[in-house]
Amino acid sequence: MAMADNKIFCVATVGEANWATFHATVARLPGEWHLFSSPDNLDPLVLKRLNPRAIFFPHWRWKVPPEIVSAYECVAFHSTDLPFGRGGSPIQNMIQLGKSVTKLTAFRMTDAFDAGPIYVQSDLSLVGPLHHILERAATLVGEMIATITKEWPTPTSQSGEATYFRRRAPSQSDIDTSDNCRELYDLIRMLDAPGYPHAFVESGKFRIEFRDVDQRADGTIEARVTIKEKDR
Repeated sequence: MAMADNKIFCVATVGEANWATFHATVARLPGEWHLFSSPDNLDPLVLKRLNPRAIFFPHWRWKVPPEIVSAYECVAFHSTDLPFGRGGSPIQNMIQLGKSVTKLTAFRMTDAFDAGPIYVQSDLSLVGPLHHILERAATLVGEMIATITKEWPTPTSQSGEATYFRRRAPSQSDIDTSDNCRELYDLIRMLDAPGYPHAFVESGKFRIEFRDVDQRADGTIEARVTIKEKDR
């Protein structure tokens, strides 16, 4: 089958916002679309049978096997203006740098991490809690997939000096790492989404977690608190 005639596409992604975008938007685009919702489902034998034109990986948290990257056009998404901010936890790292907007970058996967050539980019607002940011990102991904599959732009090599982020560890969610209310506000909101280690503090045998944060005009903050016993 000639590549230009192949209208079979795959999307590998996790999270409610991404699944909703797939069913509401991406699956309605021209072609035949298949969703892989966990790394266990991303079976090379299934992919070989489908022989997709491309595989899209929005918000994918796992290393894609080299045999898949080399066999198919694999399109990844990263929430920085690559090559700036390669690496883990891009949204959280950008917020901690004081940024209110970042770039969502669609790029072709290569052997090098976050280093492939870029197809398209879109501005992504970093305002609000993480679950809202991820919803906006999922919507943008749907639009970018539509653009790529319609126009198939030739990806261009990344230019400029590469900088790198480290993936955040769960221990960094401790609010004791914050120096003031503004930093604490950002820490709570940038971790406020399902599947992320919510901001917390430990006191004795209790772990106190924070979400739904709001910053008042006087600089103080309010948040919803959940208290758990640490051994549960």
